Amino acid sequence: MSKRPFVDAAPSAAERDAGPRDVAVIDIGSNSVRLVQFRVEGRALWPVFNEKTMAGLGRGVGETGRLNPDGVKTSLRVLKRFSVLLDAKGVADRRAVATAAVRESRDGEDFIARAEAATGMKIETLSGEEEGRRSALGVLNGVGEADGLTGDLGGSSLELTALRGREIGASISLPLGPLAVGTADLKRAKAAIDAELASVSKLVKKSGSTFYAVGGAWRAFAHLALAVDEDYPLRLLHQFSLSARQVEQVAAFAMSQSEASLASVPDISSRRAAGLPYAALLLSRIMKKGRFEQVMISANGLREGVVCAANPDLVSEGDPLISGAEALARSVAPEPDFGRALEAWIEPAFAEETAVFGHRRDRALRAAAARLADLGARMHPDHRAELTATQILYAPIGGVTHAERAFLALTLHHRYAGKRSRDADCASRRLLDDDGETAALKLGLALRLGAALSGRSASVLGAFSLKRSKSTLALTVEAGGEALVVDRALQRFEQLASIFGLEPKVM
Repeated sequence: MSKRPFVDAAPSAAERDAGPRDVAVIDIGSNSVRLVQFRVEGRALWPVFNEKTMAGLGRGVGETGRLNPDGVKTSLRVLKRFSVLLDAKGVADRRAVATAAVRESRDGEDFIARAEAATGMKIETLSGEEEGRRSALGVLNGVGEADGLTGDLGGSSLELTALRGREIGASISLPLGPLAVGTADLKRAKAAIDAELASVSKLVKKSGSTFYAVGGAWRAFAHLALAVDEDYPLRLLHQFSLSARQVEQVAAFAMSQSEASLASVPDISSRRAAGLPYAALLLSRIMKKGRFEQVMISANGLREGVVCAANPDLVSEGDPLISGAEALARSVAPEPDFGRALEAWIEPAFAEETAVFGHRRDRALRAAAARLADLGARMHPDHRAELTATQILYAPIGGVTHAERAFLALTLHHRYAGKRSRDADCASRRLLDDDGETAALKLGLALRLGAALSGRSASVLGAFSLKRSKSTLALTVEAGGEALVVDRALQRFEQLASIFGLEPKVM
């Protein structure tokens, strides 16, 4: 029996270097000091440890020109703690950066010297432009390709950076953070916002259709949007998008509410509630000035970008969705290469299918689904379908919209549950139309057939091939492989052909 060669996209350099490794990023910001320990697998970055302290280092810098004394003490203590933690965890690759408060204060260099002496770490003070570029790198790592402008809102500054495809364009830093402008008087804040945006109107108005929002203040805005739209089925921020009209509606609501009312919204802290009306106003003005069609929330930003700046392959090569799917399934799949083989094996069945998300995106989604086909291998067989679908909906994978997540979740449900439907009110159905649901059923049954025929072995799968014509779906078995065909597999083949509206033919 020979193994049938299959066609697949060549793995990126990041994917070839698939061994997991840990990188720690320390972000010394105007409001907080944060440590994130990432596990790098292929192009995927998994945050495996995340801790922050609200040090308030930049509080009062605009008035005094110096870092907040209490914030300095807190930050030095926290940085020493982070150093000890990383020693205990054995994480040698450490990258520490400081942003607006440190670079704009008269005593910023002195603070960095004290922090380096206390921790033994080299700390890089980023310029506003470099901060914006690294934040944009983080966005690209999380969404794959982009068309628009990324905006990273911190305590003291706003970094705006143009994105096109996988390329980073012009970047500029504006003093529009809430600590720099103040949040008490929104009328005064609006004038300051409009004046700053007018100075960079060319960048804002010629930067594509999407504004990619980065930072805790805009994540709080997204939480408010989810609370306002009680019917939205997926409580997940990364790549959550709002139309320009929806932004206006939520912004108007945010600016009409009291701080106490906003603080009562789930997942919005009292500290974020205080600055939320300002963040809403700023987002509203940016959307109007840039005439953006939508805003997309990015959970990735500066810290992911710091990792990517030292590892350009994490942005320049590969697909974040496919890399994320491989990394997610690798630890549980009995045969990790099976997903790649399965991707190529099912493709002939979909050659004549009408696109759901676009032909290119549909191909990427099939590639990801094939890699995830064994995600439920270690789960209880009675619950695999439900548990796998839920895991896909909320997995920290990038490069996938909410509707595409729903499609993958429903696909993996059908991979384990066959034709049995999920509840009508589940997220994986409510985010899809009828065509999307049917396409997920077809793909799920194709994965189910490949698994049944091959025993989830790439080499055995090579004994079979699919071919589609106008009226038939043919399953060809290599000479000598007849013993591999059992009744259960034939039933699944007939079921798949029926869903496609084709006659099954075994050769």
